[in-house]
Amino acid sequence: MNKTIKASIAGLGFGVPDRVLTNRDLEKMVDTSDEWIRTRTGISERRVIDKGMGTSDLAAKAAVAAMKSAGVKPEEIELIITATSTPDMPLPSCACLVQQKIGAGKAAAFDLAAACSGFVYGLATGEQFIRTGFYKNVLVIGADAISSYIDWTDRSTCVLFGDGAGAAVLKPSTDHGILASSLGSDGQYADLLTISCGGSKRPASHASVDEKGHYLKMAGAEVFKLAVRGMTDSVTEALSRAGVKQDEIACFIPHQANLRIIDAVAERLDLPKEKIFVNLQKYGNTSAASCAIALCEAVEQKKVKKGDKVVLATFGSGLVWAAMVIEW
Repeated sequence: MNKTIKASIAGLGFGVPDRVLTNRDLEKMVDTSDEWIRTRTGISERRVIDKGMGTSDLAAKAAVAAMKSAGVKPEEIELIITATSTPDMPLPSCACLVQQKIGAGKAAAFDLAAACSGFVYGLATGEQFIRTGFYKNVLVIGADAISSYIDWTDRSTCVLFGDGAGAAVLKPSTDHGILASSLGSDGQYADLLTISCGGSKRPASHASVDEKGHYLKMAGAEVFKLAVRGMTDSVTEALSRAGVKQDEIACFIPHQANLRIIDAVAERLDLPKEKIFVNLQKYGNTSAASCAIALCEAVEQKKVKKGDKVVLATFGSGLVWAAMVIEW
């Protein structure tokens, strides 16, 4: 009898800018303090791109590392999915720029927009191509350079975000891989986390720049509550679909946005702290790259072993949320 084909993560990699922006640095830029940021978010520093860099540069760096980890050559990549809310430019896609930079000339390529949930949405999308046999080597990237859209005089947002990229190579497997996913969205809350200008409805103009319409704006308290609920519910649903119990989770990798959100989700799911992987203190919220970078570091630090049940959970603008159960 034929075994069910799963999409397995064959290799991981990530890329972050060299420039480190610490809480002490932010104290000189805006009315805040290291203690205030750490106690309310858990973040100590973040990485920020230099002028002239784009999201595709970070994405390409992560992609090269993931391909090396998987033992896959650029010409063997058949599909590139780049999850990002901050492409280098409106056209062409960030994925096509990555394809050019890594030399994957035989691949199809497209961008996917699901904000901070982009990497998990990308894995779930790539999984379909693997499971149907359409492709055998799919490169999924989560990458964002949110610093390009931050108002550095707004202390409610500038302390939270950083830039980065993470990537995974998906291959078919019959004994391990992605077990189940849960994806969701609710557009009625679209105005809670936005960059309102720069698109087709309100293209760039003197007026849009003057009103700071190209900067990220967030209703933090409302987003916090919805994030906790969305992530908890999506994890519960994904576990149910996978037939996995909560106590079987070996490593929980939540969206690295705010330590208080992570703690609240963990409490609702009754997960002990030793099972939760956190690295937001180093990178802040890197949006679509968040779970990708955390998964990569968790594997590097041997927090994830063969046969482990790993759970990813994310939440972001849209509002969107997603969870995934993986057997490593």
